[in-house]
Amino acid sequence: MTDDCVFQLHSTLELPLEDVHDFLDNPDLPEEIDSIDFTRRNNTLIVSAVAADDTISKYTPTAQLKASVTENRVYEEPLEEQKPPAGGPRWGSAPGEEDELPPSELVEYACFKGDRETVLQNTAVQYPMFEVLCEIARIAEKGTLTAIAARNGELKATRIVDGEERPASLEVVEDPTEGPAASKGVDWRNNEFIK
Repeated sequence: MTDDCVFQLHSTLELPLEDVHDFLDNPDLPEEIDSIDFTRRNNTLIVSAVAADDTISKYTPTAQLKASVTENRVYEEPLEEQKPPAGGPRWGSAPGEEDELPPSELVEYACFKGDRETVLQNTAVQYPMFEVLCEIARIAEKGTLTAIAARNGELKATRIVDGEERPASLEVVEDPTEGPAASKGVDWRNNEFIK
């Protein structure tokens, strides 16, 4: 095992479940991962790493990705581009004279949404499983993945938006009360509600 790890992660990725299955059927895995198991429990998809390292006990929970599964109706043509019926809208039309909806189908989506512990769980082979999540982010047409991770002793920022890698940077400050991150969060030391 290595000391590589993920410190912060936030994901809003959504992609068709079929695309996730296609990717997981024959993924190009990091060398630390032997294979991937995926299971579905009700509306949750769990993608678990099987470590290539034999020294990891079979009782040690390896990193896993967790996604909620939802159904979305997908129209063949976007609703905004539909033309109104001839003669304009018909208010109060008689029963049976309903406008015909464009062809559509229900598609299941895997939604990798949330912060680190919600999306990427457990620490054994965590960084290699994060790399798998980055590959999933690259095939997702919708959503953002941002993360701060340590790789070979160096901090690395990752940002993938709608399937494309974008520039990302880190700001390290000595005092956490300095810099742009200082304005975020609760000041627990000077909170009037805590005595």
